Amino acid sequence: MKESAISRNSGISVNAQPKPDPASERVIYEQPLSERIRSFLRLEHLFERAQFHLNSGDPWSSRNTLECVIAVQSVLSRADLKKELINELERYATRLESLSRNPNVDQSRLRNILENIRNILQKLRRFDNVIGHELRYNELLNAVKQRNSIPAGTCNFDLPAYHYWLMLPTEQRIHDLRTWLSSFDLLHEAVALILSLVRESATETREIAIAGFFQKTLETATPCQMIRVSLPPETTYYAEISAGRHRFSVRFMQFQDSASRPVQTDDDIEFDLLCCVM
Repeated sequence: MKESAISRNSGISVNAQPKPDPASERVIYEQPLSERIRSFLRLEHLFERAQFHLNSGDPWSSRNTLECVIAVQSVLSRADLKKELINELERYATRLESLSRNPNVDQSRLRNILENIRNILQKLRRFDNVIGHELRYNELLNAVKQRNSIPAGTCNFDLPAYHYWLMLPTEQRIHDLRTWLSSFDLLHEAVALILSLVRESATETREIAIAGFFQKTLETATPCQMIRVSLPPETTYYAEISAGRHRFSVRFMQFQDSASRPVQTDDDIEFDLLCCVM
């Protein structure tokens, strides 16, 4: 990245008008390096899945969206995510504020990013309850949740009330689902901002995996939060990333068919490596 677009030590892109992300036209494999980022990525996945199915009128799509609502509740039950979000955003704000006197940083975009962080922090601090607390006493959600871990446990004969709800007019089901998902709006907004900042902090390098294998030591001075491997869409390999505290490795595997075990390629693979250091 050019020095005018990024502070060399900041890891945050602060262009006033960012260029189109070339990675969007490529296949990206991501590996989180902390449990916090792992949870945020899972929530992102659930929100995207829910949004995909939300507006479809068929009962099967409504089932998918409702299962996402229950899965988000499950993620929230495992940790104090509100505290995690606040800690993460406060750390980002402190780091970004240190760039205010850097002449290589676009100050207008920096102010916009900081304002966005502060607005979400203010909302989180004012929010007294657990995120999604109003759904804890929803009878339908609780009934589906109790049966959801059983294979085919939400069949019509198991949950007649659920079957009845699925047969309601499309508009009513979508309204209910939107209402339930809106309980997570603040969470969704915060997670989207954090992951956007993490991804924008990536330092990109072109690397070669000799005989399909690449390994690199992680820098302790600038801890990496996520590894991203970028490949062209026509590639016949996929990246398998594993990471520890001090190093990470990437193996490029060949997918032959669903019945066969993938094998590491013997080819030398050129790829783009992005280490997100926010």
